[in-house]
Amino acid sequence: MARRLRPVGLDFIEDAPIRLTFAARTAASPEAVYRALAEEVESWPHWFRAVTLARPTHGGSGREVRLMGGVRFQETIMAADPEQRYAYRVDETNAPGVRALLEEWRLTPADPGSGTHLRWTFAADGPALFRLALAGTRPGLGHSFRSAVRALDARLSAQR
Repeated sequence: MARRLRPVGLDFIEDAPIRLTFAARTAASPEAVYRALAEEVESWPHWFRAVTLARPTHGGSGREVRLMGGVRFQETIMAADPEQRYAYRVDETNAPGVRALLEEWRLTPADPGSGTHLRWTFAADGPALFRLALAGTRPGLGHSFRSAVRALDARLSAQR
Protein backbone atom coordinates (compact mmCIF):
# COMPACT_ATOMS: atom_id res chain seq x y z
CA MET A 1 0.00 0.00 0.00
CA ALA A 2 1.32 3.45 -0.91
CA ARG A 3 2.16 5.89 1.87
CA ARG A 4 2.47 9.66 1.74
CA LEU A 5 5.91 10.97 2.60
CA ARG A 6 6.81 14.20 4.33
CA PRO A 7 7.04 16.99 1.73
CA VAL A 8 10.51 18.52 1.67
CA GLY A 9 12.04 21.41 -0.26
CA LEU A 10 15.24 21.60 -2.28
CA ASP A 11 17.20 22.47 0.87
CA PHE A 12 16.69 18.86 1.96
CA ILE A 13 19.54 17.95 -0.43
CA GLU A 14 21.90 19.65 2.04
CA ASP A 15 20.00 18.98 5.30
CA ALA A 16 18.83 15.37 4.98
CA PRO A 17 19.86 12.98 7.76
CA ILE A 18 21.29 10.66 5.11
CA ARG A 19 22.84 11.79 1.85
CA LEU A 20 24.39 9.48 -0.68
CA THR A 21 26.23 11.25 -3.50
CA PHE A 22 27.75 9.65 -6.58
CA ALA A 23 29.61 11.16 -9.53
CA ALA A 24 30.44 10.09 -13.07
CA ARG A 25 31.33 11.58 -16.41
CA THR A 26 29.66 11.13 -19.76
CA ALA A 27 30.87 12.12 -23.22
CA ALA A 28 27.44 13.57 -24.03
CA SER A 29 26.76 17.29 -23.76
CA PRO A 30 24.87 18.73 -20.78
CA GLU A 31 22.03 19.54 -23.21
CA ALA A 32 21.68 15.90 -24.31
CA VAL A 33 21.97 14.56 -20.75
CA TYR A 34 19.38 17.01 -19.44
CA ARG A 35 17.01 16.13 -22.26
CA ALA A 36 17.31 12.41 -21.39
CA LEU A 37 16.74 13.07 -17.68
CA ALA A 38 13.97 15.65 -17.76
CA GLU A 39 12.29 15.60 -21.15
CA GLU A 40 12.52 11.97 -22.24
CA VAL A 41 11.29 10.55 -18.92
CA GLU A 42 9.77 7.48 -20.57
CA SER A 43 13.22 6.47 -21.88
CA TRP A 44 14.66 5.89 -18.36
CA PRO A 45 14.04 2.09 -18.44
CA HIS A 46 16.19 1.91 -21.58
CA TRP A 47 19.29 3.14 -19.77
CA PHE A 48 18.64 2.88 -16.00
CA ARG A 49 18.33 -0.86 -15.45
CA ALA A 50 16.63 -0.60 -12.03
CA VAL A 51 13.77 1.44 -13.55
CA THR A 52 10.99 -0.61 -15.14
CA LEU A 53 8.58 2.26 -15.82
CA ALA A 54 8.90 6.03 -15.86
CA ARG A 55 6.29 8.42 -17.14
CA PRO A 56 5.39 12.05 -16.66
CA THR A 57 2.25 12.91 -14.68
CA HIS A 58 0.33 16.09 -13.92
CA GLY A 59 1.23 17.72 -17.22
CA GLY A 60 4.95 17.10 -16.68
CA SER A 61 5.16 18.47 -13.13
CA GLY A 62 5.30 14.96 -11.70
CA ARG A 63 6.48 11.46 -12.49
CA GLU A 64 5.42 7.91 -11.82
CA VAL A 65 8.37 5.55 -11.44
CA ARG A 66 8.51 1.80 -10.84
CA LEU A 67 11.64 -0.12 -9.95
CA MET A 68 12.65 -3.75 -10.22
CA GLY A 69 11.25 -5.57 -7.21
CA GLY A 70 7.95 -3.69 -7.30
CA VAL A 71 8.85 -0.42 -5.57
CA ARG A 72 6.67 2.44 -6.83
CA PHE A 73 7.06 6.21 -6.52
CA GLN A 74 4.80 9.18 -7.23
CA GLU A 75 7.06 12.20 -7.53
CA THR A 76 6.93 15.97 -7.87
CA ILE A 77 9.54 17.71 -10.01
CA MET A 78 11.25 20.23 -7.73
CA ALA A 79 13.85 21.68 -10.13
CA ALA A 80 14.20 21.48 -13.88
CA ASP A 81 17.04 23.84 -14.75
CA PRO A 82 18.07 23.07 -18.34
CA GLU A 83 21.57 21.67 -18.65
CA GLN A 84 22.24 22.23 -14.91
CA ARG A 85 19.93 20.38 -12.54
CA TYR A 86 16.99 18.00 -12.34
CA ALA A 87 15.48 17.19 -8.95
CA TYR A 88 12.37 15.39 -7.76
CA ARG A 89 10.72 14.63 -4.44
CA VAL A 90 8.95 11.37 -3.68
CA ASP A 91 5.44 12.11 -2.45
CA GLU A 92 4.08 8.56 -2.27
CA THR A 93 5.74 5.15 -2.19
CA ASN A 94 5.21 1.56 -1.17
CA ALA A 95 8.84 1.31 0.04
CA PRO A 96 8.98 0.62 3.77
CA GLY A 97 10.56 2.92 6.33
CA VAL A 98 11.24 6.03 4.27
CA ARG A 99 9.75 9.26 5.63
CA ALA A 100 11.18 11.73 3.08
CA LEU A 101 13.14 11.35 -0.16
CA LEU A 102 14.56 13.82 -2.65
CA GLU A 103 16.93 13.09 -5.53
CA GLU A 104 18.98 15.60 -7.47
CA TRP A 105 21.02 15.25 -10.66
CA ARG A 106 23.59 18.05 -11.13
CA LEU A 107 25.13 18.56 -14.57
CA THR A 108 28.37 20.44 -15.04
CA PRO A 109 30.09 20.83 -18.41
CA ALA A 110 33.42 19.06 -18.60
CA ASP A 111 36.17 20.80 -20.53
CA PRO A 112 34.62 22.56 -23.55
CA GLY A 113 33.15 20.01 -25.90
CA SER A 114 34.23 17.02 -23.82
CA GLY A 115 31.09 15.91 -22.05
CA THR A 116 29.31 16.31 -18.75
CA HIS A 117 30.12 15.67 -15.12
CA LEU A 118 27.06 14.19 -13.38
CA ARG A 119 26.46 14.20 -9.65
CA TRP A 120 23.48 12.27 -8.26
CA THR A 121 22.45 12.94 -4.66
CA PHE A 122 19.98 10.67 -2.91
CA ALA A 123 18.72 12.49 0.22
CA ALA A 124 16.46 10.62 2.63
CA ASP A 125 15.02 10.43 6.12
CA GLY A 126 13.54 7.57 8.06
CA PRO A 127 13.93 5.73 11.35
CA ALA A 128 17.37 4.56 12.50
CA LEU A 129 16.96 1.08 10.99
CA PHE A 130 16.04 2.59 7.61
CA ARG A 131 19.06 4.91 7.72
CA LEU A 132 21.36 2.01 8.55
CA ALA A 133 19.91 -0.12 5.77
CA LEU A 134 20.16 2.71 3.25
CA ALA A 135 23.77 3.39 4.19
CA GLY A 136 24.43 -0.30 3.56
CA THR A 137 23.06 0.01 0.04
CA ARG A 138 25.65 2.68 -0.90
CA PRO A 139 27.83 0.29 -2.95
CA GLY A 140 24.82 -1.09 -4.84
CA LEU A 141 23.37 2.35 -5.52
CA GLY A 142 26.77 3.57 -6.70
CA HIS A 143 27.11 0.61 -9.04
CA SER A 144 23.56 1.16 -10.34
CA PHE A 145 24.30 4.85 -10.96
CA ARG A 146 27.59 4.22 -12.76
CA SER A 147 26.01 1.49 -14.91
CA ALA A 148 23.12 3.80 -15.77
CA VAL A 149 25.48 6.62 -16.77
CA ARG A 150 27.47 4.24 -19.00
CA ALA A 151 24.25 3.00 -20.64
CA LEU A 152 22.97 6.56 -21.04
CA ASP A 153 26.27 7.60 -22.59
CA ALA A 154 26.10 4.70 -25.07
CA ARG A 155 22.48 5.52 -25.91
CA LEU A 156 23.23 9.21 -26.47
CA SER A 157 26.35 8.37 -28.49
CA ALA A 158 24.27 6.15 -30.79
CA GLN A 159 21.79 9.01 -31.32
CA ARG A 160 24.51 11.43 -32.52
